[in-house]
Amino acid sequence: MGDLYELQSKIIAFRDARDWKQFHNPKDMGISLVLEASEFLEHFQWKSKDEVDAYVKTNKHTISEELADTLYWILLIAHDLEIDLKEALIKKLESNEKKYSIEKAKGNHKKYTEL
Repeated sequence: MGDLYELQSKIIAFRDARDWKQFHNPKDMGISLVLEASEFLEHFQWKSKDEVDAYVKTNKHTISEELADTLYWILLIAHDLEIDLKEALIKKLESNEKKYSIEKAKGNHKKYTEL
């Protein structure tokens, strides 16, 4: 988790050096997160599995930039809302383990309410 805190520190320093915190509220940061995630998805829209496989090989850098943009917003939002991402993820995984037991969910794509 130390790496996440280090990344958050770099993001905060980047933002603060530009005096952008004044523009950052949960709603607008959430919108930015969704927009960046949408830009990631654009790389795959309307492509077959084979086209995606070929595209990824030649466009990994631009795809990675979109993923980095989404991580930027996730880390920034977590920081500003004082959410410990490590703790949140561990709790979510524990919750998912209960919802998606191996016996019911293994090899099955259904939502837990349908298992």
